Amino acid sequence: MNEFQWPWQYSFPPFFTLQSNADVRKTQLDAWCALVISWGKSNNISQIDVAETSSLPVFKNPAISRALPANSIAVVLDELAKRGNLEWTDKTKRRGYLLWRSPAEWGQQIYTWAQSTSRLNNVCTLYEITQGDDTADQEFHCLDGDVLLKALRTLEVSGKAELMDFGDNQGVKFL
Repeated sequence: MNEFQWPWQYSFPPFFTLQSNADVRKTQLDAWCALVISWGKSNNISQIDVAETSSLPVFKNPAISRALPANSIAVVLDELAKRGNLEWTDKTKRRGYLLWRSPAEWGQQIYTWAQSTSRLNNVCTLYEITQGDDTADQEFHCLDGDVLLKALRTLEVSGKAELMDFGDNQGVKFL
């Protein structure tokens, strides 16, 4: 995997202070959201714990001695949630799924793979999908298990898959 390329704003000290002007703040939040999503994708980060956000490299740049304050991190996370790129796992908004693709988009990507590898009407374990050798070249390889289930549920709703429970393991039959 290539080293993450930080955008120019990340080295611009005022970027770490949310601006009060509405137009400037909107542009700044656009940049913050794009940064968090691309950083999460590059580092395969699919869950965010609010208690740990201030220590995440995406929110602090030691090279310029700047960090986004906790209240501003909350604003960025709320904006990500409004845009559909963060889904809170609890009502207290302490943890959330960082979604650089929607569950439906992940589901379609997985279904396309299933079609192209002749897996229709066959059962695959969830482990095979995210950890198997046959998916090593796929973007969903190593996808978080909870996000995978959300993706597969979108396929189940559309009649393209059926989730199965094998007791200590889970699988999916692609239809």
